[in-house]
Amino acid sequence: MKPLTIAPVDAASGPVLEVGGELDYATAPALRAAVKELQPGVGQLLLLDLGNLTFCDSSGIAVFVAALNHAAAHGAELALAAVPPQTVRVLSVTGLAQVLAMHEHVEGAVAAHLSRG
Repeated sequence: MKPLTIAPVDAASGPVLEVGGELDYATAPALRAAVKELQPGVGQLLLLDLGNLTFCDSSGIAVFVAALNHAAAHGAELALAAVPPQTVRVLSVTGLAQVLAMHEHVEGAVAAHLSRG
């Protein structure tokens, strides 16, 4: 089991959380709390970098939805970057892939957001 790691980083588009390890029932509350601590500004992008995520169950997917709602409540957007293939598959099956913006990497997500700005 890989412990969950969460590292806040700033980007030109807004706050980024680098998430690694296993996101499951036991660790999802930590990510939910880290998201709630962020206060993205109106028009900013709240980005979850999942490049080091090794596992994600339904509890983790629920945190992504909560993060989407948190961003919207602040007038911001949410995007996921470097989403592992197995997580993309779950998001696709649940229909959330059409609701959550996903990018191959952080730089692409930031550039896409700034180009709309």
